[in-house]
Amino acid sequence: MTATATQQALAAAAAGALVTRPGHVQFGDLLLGPGTPYRWKSLTGWEELPGLDSGTVLRADAHGAIPGRLLAQARTIGLDGLMVRAPRDSIGATIATLNRATVPADTEVPFVAWLDERGPLLAYACVVRRIVPVGIGYRLGTITGGAVEWQATDPRRYELAERSVPATLPASEPGLDWPLTWPLAFGTPGSTGALSVTNVGDAETHPVVEFRGPVTGPAMTNLITGDVIEYDIPLAAGDVLTVDTRAGTVVLNGTASRIYTATSRSVPEQTFTLAPGTTSLIFRAAPGSTDPTATATVRYRSAYW
Repeated sequence: MTATATQQALAAAAAGALVTRPGHVQFGDLLLGPGTPYRWKSLTGWEELPGLDSGTVLRADAHGAIPGRLLAQARTIGLDGLMVRAPRDSIGATIATLNRATVPADTEVPFVAWLDERGPLLAYACVVRRIVPVGIGYRLGTITGGAVEWQATDPRRYELAERSVPATLPASEPGLDWPLTWPLAFGTPGSTGALSVTNVGDAETHPVVEFRGPVTGPAMTNLITGDVIEYDIPLAAGDVLTVDTRAGTVVLNGTASRIYTATSRSVPEQTFTLAPGTTSLIFRAAPGSTDPTATATVRYRSAYW
């Protein structure tokens, strides 16, 4: 089961906290690699493309095919050549720690790998396979040939740090006061409701959009694609409408679904993505809704294949 945006946000707060150098892999609270009892030789499925489902179909009346979409499958990550070393009298406790951290679970947790100078990347995965060979080396405190396998239902890899870009509703500038005094005071600059977000990765990423009241009919428009998410709902001061575009959910104050408030202009939430590069967005609301304290915040992580 894929974790919700809230679950992922809480888990990601500690994601990679133990990762300090190339060769480190952290899954939940378990750190593997240099300086730990758990060394590994290879990591498969991390730099490779995940499997792809092709929507291309053969032409019935001509040569060739009609091109269709390519949709990525789940990513399978394998850590092979696992070697565990510990004193003979504590090898059991060391294996127990590994076992507790790699039990099958329904909720995906952060998986972070740092391979090179590009730094660590994050995925959300669950364990689907674990091998701990038991032979003569086990009793001596040295185990070789182990392996762990994970599955990430979202095949993209993400930067660790979440980006957050806020905007307020459009507001005009107050202009000059009359009579004129020197130096000239133009007042506080107005707001355009525009914001710019940059996905430095090479894959589309799904943002989380938070609308905070007081505002009626909050909307966010992608000026590149023309896509709009808009909700026919009044938000009082303190209300937060959270739109998770990956999960396709619209939640008021963290508990109540309000997806039914989407207007006819609104695209399906899961199609509202940020392409690689810079995207211009605008925050708007229903006519007459101009409170300067209303905000929209776009939270996202750059994504990589």
